[in-house]
Amino acid sequence: QVLPMSYVQLTTALRRAGFPPLDGVLFDLGFSSWQVDDPARGFAFRADGPLDMRFDPTGDDTPASVLVNQLAEAELADLLRRYGEEPRSRRIAQAIVAARPIRSTGHLAKVIETAVGRTRGERLHPATRTFQALRIAVNHELEGLAEALPQAVAALRSGGRLAIITFHSLEDRIVKQFLKQEERGCICPPKAPVCTCGRVPTLQNITRKPIVPSAEEVAANPRSRSAKLRVAEKL
Repeated sequence: QVLPMSYVQLTTALRRAGFPPLDGVLFDLGFSSWQVDDPARGFAFRADGPLDMRFDPTGDDTPASVLVNQLAEAELADLLRRYGEEPRSRRIAQAIVAARPIRSTGHLAKVIETAVGRTRGERLHPATRTFQALRIAVNHELEGLAEALPQAVAALRSGGRLAIITFHSLEDRIVKQFLKQEERGCICPPKAPVCTCGRVPTLQNITRKPIVPSAEEVAANPRSRSAKLRVAEKL
């Protein structure tokens, strides 16, 4: 059964569909290649397109064009640093503000490349981290993941498994910290004579180290190269 809803609405979706407690939940945090390759969606800069980047173009999320053209320089630099882990965020933000209005993905990529240059042999285009940051901000990806993970645990039966495939370090950090938190029992101060918090672990981490694609898989599907799979079992 397909339910066209955000995973932030997981509890509502499962209730609406009438599902019993689940044997497993899989979060695949990537997005489809046809979205990346469609210039009209604005996710990539290989072909020129509108600065949109919304997963749901009919929804209420603010398109990337608004962030690019309206955020103050300091806010834009902070966004690029926080969501793109871009070390040149200030220089890029300054260049973007100076070049406004920016109307297309190709224009934005060119502004960034002109501002920071391109090192010979560099694998990533200099605009890659900026595009990632804008996409994450537009779609509230990290906030949504943090909201959805507890819902997934609540939806599982005892012994059910939660599996999450992440594609960049920010997502993986949230997942890793969540699994560690849910494995913990008592969180009372170490010197407390007895436990008063009543906290019990909810998950057992199955993958102490994430499962990553083999060299053969990366060769067949280069977009899998950054994927990490973590799995936990509900207690």
